[in-house]
Amino acid sequence: MNGGADHYRWRIRAARVVTPAFRVWQRLTRPMTLGVRGLARDGDGRVLLVKHTYRLGWHLPGGGVEIGETAEEAMRREMMEEGGIEPLGPLKIISVHCNRPQNKRDHVLLYAIEGWRACAPLENGEIAERGFFALDALPDDTTPLTRVRIAEALGNSAF
Repeated sequence: MNGGADHYRWRIRAARVVTPAFRVWQRLTRPMTLGVRGLARDGDGRVLLVKHTYRLGWHLPGGGVEIGETAEEAMRREMMEEGGIEPLGPLKIISVHCNRPQNKRDHVLLYAIEGWRACAPLENGEIAERGFFALDALPDDTTPLTRVRIAEALGNSAF
């Protein structure tokens, strides 16, 4: 069946032209995305973590920045929705990261939530559990990247 081999040759030749054009189209139609995560501690120094219903492990609360929303507004919203805490006062950016496992164009801002008060979380089925955990007693299934971010933020690599 020689027709099949010829069919693939033209596709390979076409790909040399189409693939670069497709990559340009992707860059134009898929702009950078931005997310936020928050590091909040209680009066005992414990860290707030959440466990989602759609992914494994414990994470710092956070999510995507919506169109028309500032990163700080997104952080405040996510902390209230996921963590059940309302940030008070200004937020402080700790670090900025490229989320390469997700997408080379996805970036995440890590915020310190230094003052807060409890509020009712949004119970929409996204969060399975939430809680404050001592730094030396984080849940076993806290994600490795979450442990790294906590250690970086608090200046300790022992987590």
